[in-house]
Amino acid sequence: MPNINSRNDRRYLAVWFPLLPTDRLRRAEGRSDATAEPETVLVEKVKGALRLAAANASALALGLSPGMTLADVRARAPDIRVVTHRPEADAALLKRVLLDFGRFTPMAATDGPDGLSLDVTGCAHLFGGEDGLVRAVAARAQGVGLAVRLAMAGTPEAARALARFGRGGIHEGDGQSQALRRLPVAALELSDKETQALSRAGLKTLAHLADRPTAPIAARFGAAAATRLNRVLGREDARIRPERPVLIVCVDRILVEPITETTDIEAVIGDLLVEAMDQLDLRGQGGRAFQVGFFRLDGEVRHITVRTGRPSRDAAGVLRLFRERLAALARPLDPGFGFDQLRLSVPVADRLASRQRGFEPTAPGAEDLGRLVDRLTARLGPEAVSRFEPVGSHRPERAVHLRPAALPPSEDDGWPEPDPADPPLRPLQMFDPPQPVLATAEVPDHPPNRFIWRRVDHRLVRVEGPERIAPEWWRTLKRPLEPTRDYYRVEDQEGRRFWLFRSGFYGEEPAPRWFVHGVFA
Repeated sequence: MPNINSRNDRRYLAVWFPLLPTDRLRRAEGRSDATAEPETVLVEKVKGALRLAAANASALALGLSPGMTLADVRARAPDIRVVTHRPEADAALLKRVLLDFGRFTPMAATDGPDGLSLDVTGCAHLFGGEDGLVRAVAARAQGVGLAVRLAMAGTPEAARALARFGRGGIHEGDGQSQALRRLPVAALELSDKETQALSRAGLKTLAHLADRPTAPIAARFGAAAATRLNRVLGREDARIRPERPVLIVCVDRILVEPITETTDIEAVIGDLLVEAMDQLDLRGQGGRAFQVGFFRLDGEVRHITVRTGRPSRDAAGVLRLFRERLAALARPLDPGFGFDQLRLSVPVADRLASRQRGFEPTAPGAEDLGRLVDRLTARLGPEAVSRFEPVGSHRPERAVHLRPAALPPSEDDGWPEPDPADPPLRPLQMFDPPQPVLATAEVPDHPPNRFIWRRVDHRLVRVEGPERIAPEWWRTLKRPLEPTRDYYRVEDQEGRRFWLFRSGFYGEEPAPRWFVHGVFA
């Protein structure tokens, strides 16, 4: 049977923590020596009975296994230590380990409640080859106090089977096929009923299944058995789904000596930005968001993100944003014993064509305004800097909304271009809600000739209008009908200009009312 490695050079590393629950308990209790640990089991209630969920190495050496009742456990080891199992704490620890192991590859995902699956294709050279990568992962797991077994293969299922049911190690080509064929049928991880049926049929190892046609296997033992067999044997490559989205650009710097000083950190970020900008240039793109991951020696990971108002390949400008962001953090960056790896990624990018400065017209001050917005956003936060953006609505109070300035513009058509010779159609200052006034007119439906607002009588000398704004019919499907408005631009005898409107028509219920909606400059 051909091996997938003949058609695909992808490499996957399965990371299995066989004692994760008890290792987590030991870490929480502040004990570092696993050899001096007393026999300990973790129990959980299953169908009204306490059953063993996990055990440490010394307890497993007594012949205990998950699924046993607590009564059977105590019959074998009366003095054994019993602790309540906390799967949510195990999951939280696994998530933290996943973040820390992101230093080896950004393509990482959890694999069950006690393992990780890493797509390490193209990553091994950073660690001196696959042997160096496996040693680095094993050392990292030991550094955070977790027992681990590792296996590398051409598919994630093959690596998982070799880690959990084999001896681990690095496998490829014919060596991978032979190692997989020696595994028990339990490596398919089917249901207990299906595994038992395979064993009763005399099929004890994957070699007994590998040379058989898959159609009879599927017909007798189910389609799941045939699918799992193909994936475990490396005939199918089902890619992993990383916990974090795939990054457009990602560059790493692994440091021989951990760094703690701000100047050193900024220097490394600057180098990473130059490298990332070169990659963006080759793609014809500019970054809109840049993220730096700081990996500490003790396993803690911190991510800092800055955003730009427009696509950018300006390494110096983005470095200034990171300096602003680091200086304004509510929780300062704590290097602890030092950062031994920094990763710069570009999660968001847009097309950015190369441009000759001085030959193509640009809006005056547009770039300077963009840089100012970026700096303010980095210092104050993305929600603190906003801009007005048009909304497709006839009602003036709904025709605009605030949007974070760092976000790209929406797909609306933008602001209408007025004729420079025309007076402004809308005032710069508007009231929300509109202010009620008492207005009079010579004839009820005619323009007003005076109005009283805030106890001041305004006699009008100029009136322009009306501009009729009807209700938006699509909003009346779920809301009561809004009155029609007639807007007027008016000027009083002292030269002050207002924007008035009458809500409703005379002769209809409710009676029409007058409002001032804004004041012209």
